[in-house]
Amino acid sequence: MFGLTPVHSISTAELAQQLQQPNVQLLDVREPSEYRAGHILRAKNVPLRRVADYNPPANTKLYVICRSGARSKQAYKLLHKRGLNVTNVAGGMLAWEGRTV
Repeated sequence: MFGLTPVHSISTAELAQQLQQPNVQLLDVREPSEYRAGHILRAKNVPLRRVADYNPPANTKLYVICRSGARSKQAYKLLHKRGLNVTNVAGGMLAWEGRTV
């Protein structure tokens, strides 16, 4: 299939485990109002419209999350195209069962 980038994804349960690791950055690509309404501790709000300009610290493993998984897939493709180490979180915040702040 021409032009289709497979999206490497993990579950929210797997994300909870990965967040325990060093050199991990969770990008919440929802709009600021959605982020303020409740987000995962340590998540950095980088709305989808600004994600193409995001520059993570060197050797950082990026995870991208949104409300349901659609915007984070778009963010994944933009970041992956730049050669960054990125993983999509399937199901987004709707699937997250952990604590939010």
